[in-house]
Amino acid sequence: MRLTIPNVLTIARVVAAPLVALCFLAMARPLADLVAFLIFAVAGISDFLDGWLARRWGQVSAFGRMLDPIADKAMIAVTGAVLLALYDLSALVTIPVTVILLRETLVSGLREYLKGASVLDVTTLAKWKTTAQMTAFGALLLAGFAGLGGWVEAAGLALLWIAAALTAITGYDYFSRGLAYIRAEEERR
Repeated sequence: MRLTIPNVLTIARVVAAPLVALCFLAMARPLADLVAFLIFAVAGISDFLDGWLARRWGQVSAFGRMLDPIADKAMIAVTGAVLLALYDLSALVTIPVTVILLRETLVSGLREYLKGASVLDVTTLAKWKTTAQMTAFGALLLAGFAGLGGWVEAAGLALLWIAAALTAITGYDYFSRGLAYIRAEEERR
């Protein structure tokens, strides 16, 4: 494994995921909200940047392809757990976060089972799903800072539900394609 800048950015995202939660243990609110948001935002930007740089510089690697989705899932899982705590398990947050975490876990398991079959390549809608998730999570983290709650929180909650819907749709799409692939493989035997 070569330690390229894109790979370093991906590794940094893995490290950043628990830092989002640790902010709330190490700092008082609303400072914790701001610092957690900044960590989350920088990680989100690096998610775009690592892939773009890897393609642009010809540094796409097996390590990066393996670690990138793990870094994404770690950030979503940790931040989702933080949001569940911050919003006292409110149904407005618990339901969509549960949908998001369940889909991410199921699709990761399906990808692992299919060992990288191209049938589960990332779709454009899945990229929109990720953007909606990251924006919603970021808005909800930021909402607790310095009285930004009102419209930032409302926008974050609305986007969270949109993200959950996109998450369910893309999860269904991946599972239907994955199961069709599995059936076809079994019929060939």
